[in-house]
Amino acid sequence: MADQPFPDKFFGLADERRHRLGVVVGGSLNDGLLIKMDEQVVIEGVNVGSYVTIAGQTDRKFFAMVTDIKLESANRSRMFTLSLEDERLTDIYRGSLSYGVLHVKPLLVMQANEKEPKPVRSVPVHFTVAYRSTPDEMACIFPKEKDSYAIGESLDNPGVQVHISLKRLIERSTGVFGRSGTGKTFLTLPLLAHVIKQDLASVLIFDMHNDYGYTLKGDENKKFKGLKQLGAIGHKVVIATLDMESSQRRGSGASFELQIGYDQIEPDDIKMLQKEFTLSDVQVNALDSLHREFRKDWFSKLLSEEVDEKVEALFEKDKLKVGTFNAMQRKLQARFHKFDFVRERVASDAVEQILGHLQRGNSVVIEFGRYGTNPVAYLFVANVLTRRIHQRYVEMKETAEGGRGEEPRQLVIVIEEAHKFLQTSMAQLTIFGTIARELRKYNVTLLIVDQRPSQIDSEVMSQIGTRITCALSDERDINAVLTGMSESNQLRGVLASLESKQQALVMGHAVRTPVVVRTAEYGEAVYQQFATPEDGLSPAERAKLNQAKLGRREPQETDLV
Repeated sequence: MADQPFPDKFFGLADERRHRLGVVVGGSLNDGLLIKMDEQVVIEGVNVGSYVTIAGQTDRKFFAMVTDIKLESANRSRMFTLSLEDERLTDIYRGSLSYGVLHVKPLLVMQANEKEPKPVRSVPVHFTVAYRSTPDEMACIFPKEKDSYAIGESLDNPGVQVHISLKRLIERSTGVFGRSGTGKTFLTLPLLAHVIKQDLASVLIFDMHNDYGYTLKGDENKKFKGLKQLGAIGHKVVIATLDMESSQRRGSGASFELQIGYDQIEPDDIKMLQKEFTLSDVQVNALDSLHREFRKDWFSKLLSEEVDEKVEALFEKDKLKVGTFNAMQRKLQARFHKFDFVRERVASDAVEQILGHLQRGNSVVIEFGRYGTNPVAYLFVANVLTRRIHQRYVEMKETAEGGRGEEPRQLVIVIEEAHKFLQTSMAQLTIFGTIARELRKYNVTLLIVDQRPSQIDSEVMSQIGTRITCALSDERDINAVLTGMSESNQLRGVLASLESKQQALVMGHAVRTPVVVRTAEYGEAVYQQFATPEDGLSPAERAKLNQAKLGRREPQETDLV
């Protein structure tokens, strides 16, 4: 029968009726199991990515994911000659001559005397029964814990939340992948908001499109709240900007303008953009010569309109060719003179400002304003600042290990268009490749947001602990996301079947087992998770409440006399 009581209380209450799918008829641990579906089961009602529970014979149950669905027949030639006009024959043959087969991948197993499931190392015997996993079982696989975050709902059990461990998520680098328009930012923003809310780490976001800080732009110009507008965490979010005019026009509430001084730039920051600057190998080597000779003044002398006497001395000693220097100068001046945020002298050290906020427990969003459409500006700024911040973290970590200071606060650095930093030719040059390979050695990890994972260096991809993947259309991108995953062959079909919006495959360090979720729609429901008592008050009521907090009395009419 399609529905019958589950045989053991361990798998459900004795009076509970579960949805039976079929029985195990073959397969293996590595390749997955084959489940012949009962004739009463509507095959169209079972989806790839669904979870099934298989009743083992030794007081255990197996949790498995549906990775493929097939139509099979006992007599293929008879199927082709069968008259479809005879409904009686089709009804007879359906379930006997023809039937559905589920390919499922066993992922976890749970003993009757255990409180949580463990990785599977065996398979159930032939003809053991498979059922749809119940909401309670899904909650057992993805439990709500102190540091967990409900990333979405189970596809088969609407309303059942799938939780991931945020603490484990930030222990290693994370990737959020998906083609353009799949909602990567709408998925990433609340994820980061919960990291901030639970005070697990400080977050540094290089906000290329000005979406994370104050306002997030959606379809049809609809606007959503950014991190700064989420009541419970808004005070812990600081917005810095490269373009104060743009930030003021958008009303983003930027706290300070970020500027980079010539003395903060090193040759590696230019080498990273060799292709964009069309620099030859000879010119790249000349950058190191200038740096060795002039140290922190090297970039100032390179961009100066007048040739310095000390530079001319290098020409005379044949340590630097005039033509090489002039060519470099033309190419770099053409770029950097357009970047108002790069200046010969700056009033304050932007890195120190950012570090101060991060170590005080705040998170920093760097808006790019009009420079967000300039990939060179984005690559340059993100690399320069991250390199220096990482170096400070290395120093603080080593000082703490020597017993002369405190451990640096955990930091998550968020970058978009990550493949431009981490492609094979660049991964060795940028600091982001170094951070990804270091795992959590210096309390710094990455969260990369990208639509072309196939262009990210394979070594870097192998170090990404948790992968949250929305729909991808390119086969190479699908293969790249699954690189290094033990269930890659089975998960390929699951990933290819994702809908274009509000669905994601979550796998890796932050979850016990891969799972497909329907992500929450970003809006009021999410805002309420960060609501404070002040949110519903009028400006006058909020001012009155603030005065009360400060122990001040309300202004009286007599005060104006």
